[in-house]
Formats: sequence, structure tokens, C-alpha cells
Amino acid sequence: MAASPLGRARVRIEAWGEGDLSLLQKCVGDPAMMEHLGGPESPEKIAERQARYARPGSRQFKIVDDATGEGVGWVGYWERDWRGEQVYEIGWSVLPAFQGRGVAGSATLQAIAKARSEGKRRYLHAYPSVDNAPSNALCSKLGFELDRPHDFEYPEGSTMRCNDWRFDLFATA
Repeated sequence: MAASPLGRARVRIEAWGEGDLSLLQKCVGDPAMMEHLGGPESPEKIAERQARYARPGSRQFKIVDDATGEGVGWVGYWERDWRGEQVYEIGWSVLPAFQGRGVAGSATLQAIAKARSEGKRRYLHAYPSVDNAPSNALCSKLGFELDRPHDFEYPEGSTMRCNDWRFDLFATA
């Protein structure tokens, strides 16, 4: 259980599981939740994502409200090549009823701690849309350093302008 330094949330992260499909549908199948990510995913795409997330060691986590045990979102990180270097990329999603309470901050800090404990990659990046003010503000509050905007193809066939935020996992915690 962790209280967020950014708010009053008391949440924990748990490995994503087989029974978490309905939470994933709420996170990536809802137009409002996917406003900055090209719109909601199809049921087929969500099923594929669920299968990947539920694999042991996927580094994808359900965000759980300590008071109720309810799943309130998702946070996760994965490996990617960025500008010729192997890094981690991190992402998160918090259901609307739990936004503005420090949930994303607390859960993301817990995921950062897990990435740091692996000792494999120096940098962790977040790439929120330049138009996603809450996610960009969270990156700043958590100590990510802003590089500059980049264009990404996401979803497939669409171009998205995103900020590149970098977190040094080897820096003193």
C-alpha cells in the first residue's frame, strides 16, 4: 500500500491477471479514456492486449484501491528501442471516477520502483500527447525530464504528436 506524494490515494499495483478484462475494456475501450490515444480500441484489439498483459512477467499491473480492493486503472512498462538505445516506455490509465486523487502518481511511482529494481535499463520514457495536460503534468511532478515533442505513428496509420519525458532509473532514488 502506498500513499501518493501527489494526492490522497492509497493504491497498490498487482500483476495483471486473467480476470482483468473488464477493467481493460473500461480503460482502452472507452472513447473518453482514449481521447489522447486515437480513440477506443476494438474488442479484438482489447482481447489481444489482455492476452499479452496476463502473461507472467508482462510488467503490466492493475491499480487497486486499498480501501475497496477495486481495480481502478492500469500501469505498465515495456522495452523499446528509442534513438538507438534500449529503454523502457511507461504508460498508465485511471478510470474517471478515480482521477484527480493521486492514483496515477502513486501507481506510476510503484511501477518506476519495479523498473529500477530490475537494473536492466537506465532510462524510462513516457510519451503523452502534447495535448494531454494531466499526463504531461504528472511526468513533471514525478521528476521526468522533458526533451521535446516527437511524431509517433499511433494508432497504426495515424500520426500523434507526443512529448518525450525521460526518467533516469540509475539516479539516486
